[in-house]
Amino acid sequence: MQLVRALEALPRQIESVLAQNEQIKRIALKYAQAENFFFIGRQHNFPVALEGALKLKEISYIHAAGYPAGEMKHGPIALIDEKTPSVVVIPSDALYEKVVSNLQEIKARNGPLIALATEGNERLASQVDEIIYLPATLEQVFPLLAVVPLQLLAYHIAVARGCDIDKPRNLAKSVTVE
Repeated sequence: MQLVRALEALPRQIESVLAQNEQIKRIALKYAQAENFFFIGRQHNFPVALEGALKLKEISYIHAAGYPAGEMKHGPIALIDEKTPSVVVIPSDALYEKVVSNLQEIKARNGPLIALATEGNERLASQVDEIIYLPATLEQVFPLLAVVPLQLLAYHIAVARGCDIDKPRNLAKSVTVE
């Protein structure tokens, strides 16, 4: 029953995310010239990280990789520097403290941090460079909300770079409109 109520609230919650479009655009303009991005998340949010990286690659032609947050220390962390933004999907859930630990590893290497966090998490704002708040919801529903700002971020970065977002290059004809 709790899941049903959370899903019924989803359209209103998506509207509140869309209302942050100008803030997301500002963040996109700040990082539009980056040549590499990392996207990280744990559990339900790992596929969100993969989707965020995919959208950014597809329409902006920036190298982007999605990783499980707990795996960053097994290689990818060596690539973090002040020119490589990381987008961290970090809801206030059971794995929050573990993701904060991963976030701190990136921060220690001077990597710019963009967080997608649960509304009301003011503590996190002081630990990241940018924060996009999403409405509180069930852990299983948070990924549905998180995909929206990631798509907007990719869109605004692509536009800022002068990319033709309606006709991304090199995508198979089966996924593009002729």
